[in-house]
Formats: sequence, structure tokens, C-alpha cells
Amino acid sequence: MTVAALEIAVTSPAGAIVARDGGADRVELCVGLELGGLTPSQALVEMTHETGIPAHALVRCRPGGFVHDRDEVELMEREVRTVLRSGAAGVVVGALRPDHTLDEDVLRRFVDAARSVSAVAEVTLHRAIDHAADPVAAAASLAALGFTRVLTSGGAPTAVAGADTIARMAAAAGPVQVMAGAGVTPADVRTLIATGATAVHLSAKRPAADSAHAGVPMGGSDDGSAHFVTDAEVVAAARRALDD
Repeated sequence: MTVAALEIAVTSPAGAIVARDGGADRVELCVGLELGGLTPSQALVEMTHETGIPAHALVRCRPGGFVHDRDEVELMEREVRTVLRSGAAGVVVGALRPDHTLDEDVLRRFVDAARSVSAVAEVTLHRAIDHAADPVAAAASLAALGFTRVLTSGGAPTAVAGADTIARMAAAAGPVQVMAGAGVTPADVRTLIATGATAVHLSAKRPAADSAHAGVPMGGSDDGSAHFVTDAEVVAAARRALDD
């Protein structure tokens, strides 16, 4: 029996090393995790690639919803090519139409951009699918669009809450890997694998011990609180839960 894959969301090469050493199979690389994740820089992708663990770069040009205008789509197409040329093993993308169906035209452009750089680049649909009107139908359409996997909470605030829908998505997705994520802890892993998902996704994060700047806001959403780092104990516990 194939052991399910473990993916850890990280924001730094240091986080990738913690994930690698804790037994993760790959990382999702982004910045702005507190905003739901945004596209990492070229240098960040390069340095993470040097750690040796496969890194799948999130390509999301801004926080907020998943309906994108022409300029945003063009920007993300370019970012797809840039992160893959910088060493990413895959990309994580998504787009919706205003009616909450998958924007298949945009998604094909992203897949084509990825495969123009590498024929074996893996392409994951991110949690835009959890905002789709019918996540199960959306999952069923992904193989024809060229996707490798989908990250989902089953349309719920957490993956455990959406477990029933994740099971239906796994049954509908065909060759596309269904990866359960959102609020996942090591204690949730067995429940999620029982849905038929063949991968789990965790941020495995904790506040950095020394990152607060005395509570002085730096503008926008920065309230002076700590940034997050990858917790080695959480990664190791998730790996054990998958292997048991």
C-alpha cells in the first residue's frame, strides 16, 4: 500500500529544511502565509530549491478572491514560468469565474505556461476550489485541464469539517491526487486519509520566539506580532501519523 504524501507550507529555506528533515515529501512555498499565501520571489525559490526537497511554488498575485482580471492573469502566467525556471518542481494556481465555477480558460493558460517550461512540472489547483459552487464537479474536471492534484478542505473552514465532501471529491477526481488541507493537525491525519485523500497539507507553524518588534505596527496588517516559523515537532508528528 502506498503511504500518503506529506506536504508542508513554508515561507523560507529554513522552513524547507525543517520540513525535509522531519520527513515531508514536498513543500508548498509562498510568502504572506497570514494572507493565505502569495507568490514567492525568484531568490526565495532558488534558495529553497537548494535545500533538496521538492518545492511547489504558490502563484497568487494578491490576497482576496480568485476572480482575476487580464493583467493579473498575465502576471501570474509570467510568475509560473519564472518560479519553474528558478527551480520549483511545480506550481500551485487557481482562478474562478464570477459565478463561482472554475475559470477553465485561465487555468489552461496556467497549465500551458507550466508545461512550456517543463513537461513534467506538477500543477496543483489551490483552495479556490473550496469557493466553487460545486467542488465535487470541479474536482472531476481537473484531469482534462492537465492538473496533477488539488488542495482542498472540502469547501469547509477546516479539512476535518469538510471530510465528507473530500471523500466525494476523491471519488470523482480520477488520476488527480486529492490533498486535504486547512487547519490540519497531526491528530487529524488518519481521519483525512480515510476519506480517500492521498496527501495531507499542513502549515505546521508556530510563532517565532524573537520576531515581535515591541508591538509597534509597521503599517497595514502588521500589528507588531510575531511571524511564524515551521515547527519540527509538528512535522515529525504528522509523518508518524501517516506512517503508522
